[in-house]
Amino acid sequence: MIYIEGAAGISGDMTVGALLSLGARADVLRATLDSLRLGDEFSYVISQKSSYGIAGTDFDVILPHAHHHHHDCHAHHHHEHRNLADVEAIIDRGEMSDNARVLAKKAFSFVAEAEAKAHGKPIEEVHFHEVGAIDSIVDIVSAAVLFDDLGDTDCVVNGLTEGRGTVMCAHGELPVPVPAVVNIAAASGIPLRPSETNGECVTPTGIALAAAFRTRTALPSAYKILGVGTGLGKRDYGRPAILRILRIEAV
Repeated sequence: MIYIEGAAGISGDMTVGALLSLGARADVLRATLDSLRLGDEFSYVISQKSSYGIAGTDFDVILPHAHHHHHDCHAHHHHEHRNLADVEAIIDRGEMSDNARVLAKKAFSFVAEAEAKAHGKPIEEVHFHEVGAIDSIVDIVSAAVLFDDLGDTDCVVNGLTEGRGTVMCAHGELPVPVPAVVNIAAASGIPLRPSETNGECVTPTGIALAAAFRTRTALPSAYKILGVGTGLGKRDYGRPAILRILRIEAV
């Protein structure tokens, strides 16, 4: 089974990095991302780096138009406002297994429902610009395809460490955990473990993926570790920003 150990938190890119590090295939990922036909909307780099001395895999999505999101909120770029139906259409045209497609849609619906609740809107009116439509599509589809590629259907997630304080976003300052994370934690029953870290350690995309993958709430009482994947995060909290995903076997 797969054990997502979020002792330092979880995000979409960390999840993708950890799954690649655990042995999911980068060529399977590339084929799927190419098949989404999003052309020049993004590129990505997979590299081996380290965070505070801990080695891992870094998955970096590069958005050529990213600067528009921050400085010009009223710019109408063709990729800026996608709702859940638009995102599902992109996932539907991608080449992936049925299971990967189900997982990707499940993760996205966790995010959409959480944002709808946070903003007090019906789900079809939620637009993915806040979560960065392309960023989220790439992270969620990539993680779903890679998780499926590992061939293990059982998944344990048991306690993601979250920070405290506030974080800046398009709507101004939000408390940590941000509303979407609170709503996904409530909907999925995934426990959050508070820490003294200032800042957001658990992102909506990260916990949505954990919620979509999770089939078990508890670890076996004893287990062997068959494989270790380490994904790196982008934020500096003065400690290793890593997500470990282990392949384990009950003994």
